[in-house]
Amino acid sequence: MKFIQSITRGARLRDYVPLLAIAASVAVVDQLTKAWVRLNLPYGQVFMPDFWLTRYLRLIHWQNTGMVGGALQNINTFFIVLSFVVIAIILFYFPRVPAHERGQRLALALLLGGGVGNLIDRLFLGHVVDFISIGSLPVGNLADGSVIAGLAILILGSLLSEPKTSDQVDKPTPPEVR
Repeated sequence: MKFIQSITRGARLRDYVPLLAIAASVAVVDQLTKAWVRLNLPYGQVFMPDFWLTRYLRLIHWQNTGMVGGALQNINTFFIVLSFVVIAIILFYFPRVPAHERGQRLALALLLGGGVGNLIDRLFLGHVVDFISIGSLPVGNLADGSVIAGLAILILGSLLSEPKTSDQVDKPTPPEVR
């Protein structure tokens, strides 16, 4: 209970609305696409919509007990625990991100939605359903894409933001003079 209180101490429920709306949308669409794949493609089967497109895009029903790209296989429990830790960190940190930092807020929402989408698979199936095969990249899913996009936004945002000088960090903003 104290954990929940610490998450909400500096935040009101409405502070979480953008985060939860985007994250829930990502997780729902991810789960719907994975359900379609499980129902329509037997495990290991490849669906290629057009012959010329097969070099670039294929759908394949695949299972993954590791991380994005198939690394670190067969440690599903570790990734379940890691997912819960990352979700807790995002819930704690999100309301502390200023509203004008839209890129960072979007990135956290995408990370949360992708993490929840894959966590649902891990908890209920024991593996993550992957199905998108692009070129020679590892097979992935929409949750993986959301996590990658969230990380890319965070990295680009930090690279493109102007560093604060020591003058800006420690000094309070003076009150407005009328």
